[in-house]
Amino acid sequence: MIGVGLAFIYLAISRGYEPFLLIPIGFGAILANVPYAGLAAPHGVLDTLRRSGIENELLPALMFVSIGAMCDFTSLIRRPILLLFAAAGQLGIFVTLNVSLALGFTPFEASSIGIIGAMDGPTAIMVTQRLAPHLLGPVSVCAYSYMSLVPLLQRPLSKLLTTPEERRIRMEYASGELPRSVRVAFPIAVFLVSSLVAPQGALLMGCLMLGNLIRESGVARRLSEGAQNELANIVTLLLGLSIGGTMEAESFLTPTTLHIFALGLVAFVSAISLGILFAKATNALTGGKVNPLIGACGVSAFPMAARTAHALGREEDPDNWLLPQSLATNVGGQIASVAAGGAILTYAPLVLSLLGIA
Repeated sequence: MIGVGLAFIYLAISRGYEPFLLIPIGFGAILANVPYAGLAAPHGVLDTLRRSGIENELLPALMFVSIGAMCDFTSLIRRPILLLFAAAGQLGIFVTLNVSLALGFTPFEASSIGIIGAMDGPTAIMVTQRLAPHLLGPVSVCAYSYMSLVPLLQRPLSKLLTTPEERRIRMEYASGELPRSVRVAFPIAVFLVSSLVAPQGALLMGCLMLGNLIRESGVARRLSEGAQNELANIVTLLLGLSIGGTMEAESFLTPTTLHIFALGLVAFVSAISLGILFAKATNALTGGKVNPLIGACGVSAFPMAARTAHALGREEDPDNWLLPQSLATNVGGQIASVAAGGAILTYAPLVLSLLGIA
């Protein structure tokens, strides 16, 4: 596991794969496995950090305040139809959930593994912590590891599933400033509606929309900038160390971990692929008005997925500007991933109880 930690650090520094995440995760894995140091043992510093930051869901919640402050929902508000692509991007969750059940995982374990398909680290942590805490280490490491590889997966899948002509499609973009009242009302409305539908997701959706409300209010600039910078940096560091601290060799190097990483790949590939295929179908129905590349952005890997889709479009047509639509779909995926996690937490126990399984 020390070697795994060093590999993460190498990928972060030499290859530039999500260094803000992989450096603390990799070093946390090294700290957790230093012989006789006891840093991840009960009451050790890594164990204390895990209990104080992850088990009580504090760090994932604070991370979503930061993410919300970074998100600009303006393009999504102008074209709410793009939420359909965000919803399609969550289909990988349910594909992976069913594959996990077929492989013998329990329903709660399968739900925790399936949420990897949301490509949302905090949501994966929260769902797994509540439903299958014994899988927290491999699920969270898998989610963040594959998130750093989104561009590597998205590029070949996008080129495989789209034609050069489709990648050259230019989409209309409505410009102009939205009234502040609309921008302020949006996070409040999304939180209230989603919380009534899936109350178990209220914590993360509330924190996400709180961050966005601070941003759009226009009267709390210091809070907005602090959430986007200082809070995001501190929480990312502590969250990475906490996740790395769960990677003890005795509990991590098991066949179950290998299965989870394989299923995580299924989750990411199916989420990206099904999103693109949904966008292709929509393009056909609209007479060629939708660039299928944006279908890969309906996930929570913000803004990596949007930037990759935009870059692929410009490779075919340097004057094609897909970034507004890609970002709108991507922030929609942020909302959809939290909504999917909340739905699983709210309804999975209920359905299993009605079926007499749990």
